[in-house]
Amino acid sequence: MSIRETDVAELGAVEPNLEPSTTDLMVAGNGLMSRRLLLGLGLGGAGLTVASGALGADFSMPVWSKQPGPGPSGYGQPSRFVADIQRDPGRANPLYPGGGASRTPLHQLRGTITPNGLHFERHHAGVPEIDPAAHAVFINGLVERPLAFDYESLLRYPMVSRTQFLECSGNSGALFRDAAVDGTAQSINGLVSCAEWTGIPLSVLLDEAGVSPEARWVSAVGADAASMGRSIPLNKAVDDVLVALFQNGEPLRPEQGYPVRLFVPGWEGNVSVKWLTQIKLSKEPSQFRDETSKYTDTLADRSSLQFTFPMGVKSIITSPSGKMQLQTHGLYQIEGLAWSGAGSISKVEISADGGATWAEAAIDAQAGDKSLARFRLPWRWQGNSAQLISRATDNYGNIQPTRNQLLAEKGALAFYHFNAQQCWDVSSNGEVKNTYV
Repeated sequence: MSIRETDVAELGAVEPNLEPSTTDLMVAGNGLMSRRLLLGLGLGGAGLTVASGALGADFSMPVWSKQPGPGPSGYGQPSRFVADIQRDPGRANPLYPGGGASRTPLHQLRGTITPNGLHFERHHAGVPEIDPAAHAVFINGLVERPLAFDYESLLRYPMVSRTQFLECSGNSGALFRDAAVDGTAQSINGLVSCAEWTGIPLSVLLDEAGVSPEARWVSAVGADAASMGRSIPLNKAVDDVLVALFQNGEPLRPEQGYPVRLFVPGWEGNVSVKWLTQIKLSKEPSQFRDETSKYTDTLADRSSLQFTFPMGVKSIITSPSGKMQLQTHGLYQIEGLAWSGAGSISKVEISADGGATWAEAAIDAQAGDKSLARFRLPWRWQGNSAQLISRATDNYGNIQPTRNQLLAEKGALAFYHFNAQQCWDVSSNGEVKNTYV
């Protein structure tokens, strides 16, 4: 696809010879320019020539301005002109009925909130069709008062809203492979999304049940055909975990756990159990299938780590990114997303020369801790090859590692929790591909 077709913001073309004022704005190698271009400095002041297309002599009124369109609808739909902006469901596996994932088109979106219809999915036995009137959430185990909540009773509780990311621990796992996969930002990194989640703090419901002093773990089980279950330490459960009923202001969609799901901020997505039906308090973790045979981190010596819950500090460049095509030389805007399971993003740096030099990007938007942050930086491309990398730092000082650093820590057998720096190679003809440096 061409870079224009993906709605990448091209700021304009530049003359071959840079004027002194423009040279002053160069902040790193291979064309990276100062954030000041994005913070109020006009392109004219930078000595740049902006390309503009001629409007033409025909100013006739278009057909859509001559006649009324359809009236109000019961539920809004996207424009037919953006029908290509969709999740990527991949290929169905006949040996895994209902299982699989669909990925968010990160390279086609802006801002930090993912629309509900484009939020990534991960299923283990398909999406159950649950009648909320017949569904209940049970709290039992090491509690003073076992409780059951139907959907209507949950709706009566005071709720809180938090804008936070959700990431599958298998996101970007293909980048552990020896050969660099040829894919898009969506196909490689699309198992991350961000939404406003609204629900009841789990601590409120646990207080009503009365947690026994010997309880240390919470086991959450879903009502899908897989009976998906995960164990969560009690100290996390009473800290910031939500029993979520709404996403971006509307009831959860079926693929996101309707009528009720667990939402565990900053931790691997698999522990945010969907279609929540049981919360059991215990002394030890339950050792579900998805925390023994799956969702464990295999090390170089073939041993495995369990319960590696937090998602590390991470960033990706979404534009220009894989499978895009730069059409003209000139000034482009490098854009991307950064996040951390520990807190907020304090800094994002970008390199256009494979990590030899770095420039700090502008952070446009971030809703708070454990939410996506959007960053951008001007980049002048003159047709030479480039290697675009981003590197994030969070407010605890955690720095996104290089791929070699991550492999040295985890070994080549790993698949989960890939948070290393990713590189997009831009060839002299403008083709963008994933590569390793």
